[in-house]
Amino acid sequence: MPSTTYSSTRGSPGQKSISFSQVVMSGLAHDRGLFVPDVIPKVSLDEVESWRSMSYADMSTELLSKYIGPDEIPKADLNLIISTACGNFRSPDVTPVVKVGEHYVLELFHGPTFAFKDVALQMLGGFFEYFLKKGMNGGRLAVLGATSGDTGSAAIAGLRGKSGVDCVILYPKGRVSSIQERQMTTILDSNIHCVAVEGTFDDCQDIVKASFGDAAFRDEVKLGAVNSINWARVLAQQTYYFWTYLRLTDDDVKFGNAVNFSVPTGNFGDILAGYYAKRMGLPVGDLVVATNENDILHRFFTHGEYHRRSINKSISPSMDICVSSNFERYLYHLLDDDSSNLKNLMTAFESTGKLTLEGRTLAKAKADFKSARCDTAETLNVIRSYNKDHGYMLCPHSAVGVSALHQTNLANKHSVALATAHDGKFPAACSQAVPDLPPPPPPPPPQLAMLKTMPTRSQACENDAKAVQDFVRRRIAERKGAKRREKAAWVGAAALVVIVGIILARRR
Repeated sequence: MPSTTYSSTRGSPGQKSISFSQVVMSGLAHDRGLFVPDVIPKVSLDEVESWRSMSYADMSTELLSKYIGPDEIPKADLNLIISTACGNFRSPDVTPVVKVGEHYVLELFHGPTFAFKDVALQMLGGFFEYFLKKGMNGGRLAVLGATSGDTGSAAIAGLRGKSGVDCVILYPKGRVSSIQERQMTTILDSNIHCVAVEGTFDDCQDIVKASFGDAAFRDEVKLGAVNSINWARVLAQQTYYFWTYLRLTDDDVKFGNAVNFSVPTGNFGDILAGYYAKRMGLPVGDLVVATNENDILHRFFTHGEYHRRSINKSISPSMDICVSSNFERYLYHLLDDDSSNLKNLMTAFESTGKLTLEGRTLAKAKADFKSARCDTAETLNVIRSYNKDHGYMLCPHSAVGVSALHQTNLANKHSVALATAHDGKFPAACSQAVPDLPPPPPPPPPQLAMLKTMPTRSQACENDAKAVQDFVRRRIAERKGAKRREKAAWVGAAALVVIVGIILARRR
């Protein structure tokens, strides 16, 4: 079966029917749109059932092969990429599903950086490496990413030491947790570059998008993306919706019945994966968009108002986002895949900061997604009550998802709240929630505790696209220079060995 092709949401003729490998390596479409599949593959319930006894890696291989045919990646190679990624998780189930109270929790924090983004970024690192070895981009890639906390460390974990890859991660100075920052800045590999930007995550994200829109810079440095603007992120995240469905229907839910998912949401990529899984044929019921005080998505799904506001700093910093990049992908589908209409709406939004839908279109959106908003006080209350009543610690982001389940009256055995990060990454928030209640918060995992004593490296940079682009150029040039010096040293050493050998041979 041939691979699925992709086209830009904004419909430029040169950005249609693009291959998976090109989509992975380019990230953002050249017309500033996002790549979406030209056809969404279908799976039957019989196929899903046949995956029940498989490992996470094997099930994921079957699922992703619906999109990625042997013309792009032979199935054995695809399985190796996925198996290698899954081998970096602490749980053999990769994403364990546990029952907490009346509903289920999908634990997405068993990867290298204790956050859900490890699932996709471990696979994305494998895809980058595979295509670079095949000669794409001349074997070079400069990854530029923005993070509100978790994407950066997960991207770094997936790309550190990768041949041919330079990874530059922008993060908003003072707006990620101390542990999140140290997870990035303690990685001292020569191809990893952490940049603290004066501003918000949206400022960082705007710099990334502007850099992709700069054709000369993009082509010069061979720019690539790790944020969820890269379709491979959304594709990989579909795997745990299928895995979770199979685990719930092992015994507690009748196979064929729908399962609901509540997803802590910032950039909309995680829940969008659930939307695509549902469109593929997985029996998904309600998809609940769970937001903190930065609630642009809740306002849209409630009133049809996607209006940009300033960011409120919260205890769930990975969701402190006022413009959700992946929303454009959903909006394209909501508008019946009309790229012209989508482009007009997004152009107006980029100019005015406002996008409003109503009538039948809004009704359709409300049928696709429910939503709920959870402020700091409620987040702390949920952490406190789940620790007291169930002996289960939630990170502040995960608590937002659990709150949304209760607000939408879906806290039952047919529902799953996605736990997107380990509570140990947010000790200040968790300690604030449960200072004296038994049991006390557990100590952080040793992998997180050791970060406090490790050396760090980062670079401060002004909030300006050109300044960031100049930084990327300098780092690439420095790495090339270091490689040339290293190669010259090896050549010199080899020559010296030859000369010594000749001299010794003559003395004999």
